[in-house]
Amino acid sequence: MSGCKTDEAKEFYMRLCIANGYGKRELERQIDSMLYERTMLSFAKHHDLIEQHPAVGTLRDSYVLEFLDVPENYKEKDLRKSIITNLKQFILEFGKDFTFVGEEYCVQVGNTDFFIDLLFYNRALSCLVAIQLKVGKFKPEHLGQLNFYLEALNRDVKKSNENPSVGLILCTYKNDTVVEYALSSSLSPAMIADYTLQLPDKKLLEAKLREIAMLTEGNDEE
Repeated sequence: MSGCKTDEAKEFYMRLCIANGYGKRELERQIDSMLYERTMLSFAKHHDLIEQHPAVGTLRDSYVLEFLDVPENYKEKDLRKSIITNLKQFILEFGKDFTFVGEEYCVQVGNTDFFIDLLFYNRALSCLVAIQLKVGKFKPEHLGQLNFYLEALNRDVKKSNENPSVGLILCTYKNDTVVEYALSSSLSPAMIADYTLQLPDKKLLEAKLREIAMLTEGNDEE
């Protein structure tokens, strides 16, 4: 684990390997994508949300999808199809507890068909996970659509022994303040994440992690 700069990062990846049975190539990919830094940043930024909805803690607010092959000026359907083609790598990025259920999964409400971009099942959480793909900037109305889908899943698809469904909006980019406002009034367990199609800038992520650590220490002193 030569790419790990701290003992905490090394321990994180060791636990990850044990839990997921990663081989050398899978572990190297997770280190190169700075999974530890991204996970710590997500938890720090959404600590209150995770306390309110613990299931959301299995998701992050940033994903690296460098393995996707999408055309220039791609649309949401291109993104979805590339994810399906590269499903093994997609699940590696999300975690091996995720099991694919379907794409454009149909739920019927009021005699009208609605389609969820991607539907997964998380074995550790015992719940369905709905993912909506958005090429472009996150808008608050996207969360309203996702909450509607989660309600439909909980009423008509979820089994009695399963936990409430969880949602994720995966968008090209987002404003953290808009996200915070949108999630603060949401009753459903949901996360809003952005994605990149290339490996992250390590120096930038490390700088963000230091900044959040300093803010956290300052709040603790108060």
